[in-house]
Amino acid sequence: MKVYASLRDAEDWATRGGLVKTDWSQSPFTASLRNFKANACVWSSGKSSCGSNSTKPWFSQELDASSQARLKWVQQNYMIYNYCTDAKCFPQGFPPECTANNSTA
Repeated sequence: MKVYASLRDAEDWATRGGLVKTDWSQSPFTASLRNFKANACVWSSGKSSCGSNSTKPWFSQELDASSQARLKWVQQNYMIYNYCTDAKCFPQGFPPECTANNSTA
């Protein structure tokens, strides 16, 4: 299993309205994951390896109250930009992930 990510230049809209500029002299930009454990279902031949009877499939797990509070603290103290609150970026409406349970917090 692999994790893929991409980087796009969105400094004209994604960095507090263009106030924060990308320092391209610091490129290439890299990211790394530590202790990443993928707990996912495998889709093959039209079926999920989790099956419909799975008691706790990964896609229905939720954060408990303590984890939600920690996430909110991180968002309030470290998040510079949240595309789920940028109506100019999505004049036709926000993507589905933005309307899921408190993702616009």
